[in-house]
Amino acid sequence: MNLVLHLLRQLANAFGLLLAVLVLNFFLIHAAPGDPALVIAGEMGGASAEVIAALRVKYGLDKSMLEQLFTYLGKVATGDFGYSYYFNEPVLGLIGQRIPATLYLVLSALAISVVIGTLLGVISARKPNGLFSQGVTVISLAGYAAPVFWTGLMLLLLFGSVWPILPVTGMTDVARPKAGLAYVLDVMQHLVLPATTLALVYVAQYSRLARVNMIDALTADYVRTARAKGLPEIIVIGKHALRNTLIPIVTVAGLQFGHLFAGAVLVETVFSWPGMGRLVFESILRRDYPTLLAVLFFSAVLVMAANIVTDLVYRLVDPRIRSGGR
Repeated sequence: MNLVLHLLRQLANAFGLLLAVLVLNFFLIHAAPGDPALVIAGEMGGASAEVIAALRVKYGLDKSMLEQLFTYLGKVATGDFGYSYYFNEPVLGLIGQRIPATLYLVLSALAISVVIGTLLGVISARKPNGLFSQGVTVISLAGYAAPVFWTGLMLLLLFGSVWPILPVTGMTDVARPKAGLAYVLDVMQHLVLPATTLALVYVAQYSRLARVNMIDALTADYVRTARAKGLPEIIVIGKHALRNTLIPIVTVAGLQFGHLFAGAVLVETVFSWPGMGRLVFESILRRDYPTLLAVLFFSAVLVMAANIVTDLVYRLVDPRIRSGGR
């Protein structure tokens, strides 16, 4: 019952925050320089005053800002996110087409970074002054310092020209079938480089975090007791020390979910990955307000959902929270 009440409170807070996100994004985007009517008219090949005025009336840009806001909020409440200025189709359909690709990328990068980073941190913590630990530290610092777009460009050059064993653009090969196991393998091949690029900087963070917390855990009294009982080292580390090490990692993973979406914008642009990040980039260039607002809204929904799931996982990892302890 406590868990259900906690979940309901989380959902209520998320609803209020989503409303604030909608309003704030609306004003920030409309305050940016540039007129969508001029961009649309330019794409159509004509920019006469009559054409621009007609476009402003068609898309409601001739109304005051507050009128546009209340009209937009009313439509969103009914599930209508508007019509794309540039793509000339319902925004909800565009999001539905792009969101699976972004989820593949973000979740794969998160899994790679958490698993590999935690593993490197745990192994290096056993001998903090050893050669392996020092090597992990150097690699972590280098990975953390390298910008995501630079890493992506280096991998693109490496596997596109020097060692062409992996596809470097797109999500699928147009010459391959679009169903069955062959399609799954094709997507996974195209996913390797973008997911690795996005994961590298976070591998560095999780390895450092796991290393520090594992060193503290290995010197704790309960670990000494477990060793004194004669338990195998793998049980001591895997069952006792690792569980407490995972608590801050789970917390940081939930907080980093939004940063992964921000990094996806650059990664999807570099590798021509057809996800929401690339859609954001295209919408900004073309002043496509409805598409941009919808992408930001659904990104906020996904980040909030990730935080709620993280909170639930945190309760599973730490029994003190389940029992109401501090």
